[in-house]
Amino acid sequence: MTSISATESDRRRLTASIKQSLRALSIQLSLLNHQVGARAGLNDVDLDCLDLIARHGPISPSSLAQRAALHPATVTGILDRLERGGWVVRERDPADRRAVRVRALRDRSAELVRLYAGMNSSMSGICDGYGAAELAVLADFLGRTVEAARDATERLSGE
Repeated sequence: MTSISATESDRRRLTASIKQSLRALSIQLSLLNHQVGARAGLNDVDLDCLDLIARHGPISPSSLAQRAALHPATVTGILDRLERGGWVVRERDPADRRAVRVRALRDRSAELVRLYAGMNSSMSGICDGYGAAELAVLADFLGRTVEAARDATERLSGE
């Protein structure tokens, strides 16, 4: 990505285009996740929670509820379904035997990796078209966008 001198109207147009593209991406990823979940026998929120557990686990049910912006009772039902499906296991926390931690089971994760393989391959191909400096800018932008979305979610869930 080269540095371009842009007028204020160019910046507004480009910013609007980025926002529209992010909305379109959100919809497409939601549709992809729905298809993956359907093939894996998981509903959308269960797949989201499984992803959170895989990324941040082992995790306590209350931490999962907070990260997912869900009521703890809702998370209990989700964990029950994920455990019955062989996706996660609840274990005692070694640091506090009274506490429970949830861990994703690797045996089942290979199924999800297979279902996402097409998208992951496409993403690798897209990234191959960018230099290291451009990838750093994209990674920074996406990381900051994730943080903004997390903040907006927390504000809405706290209302």
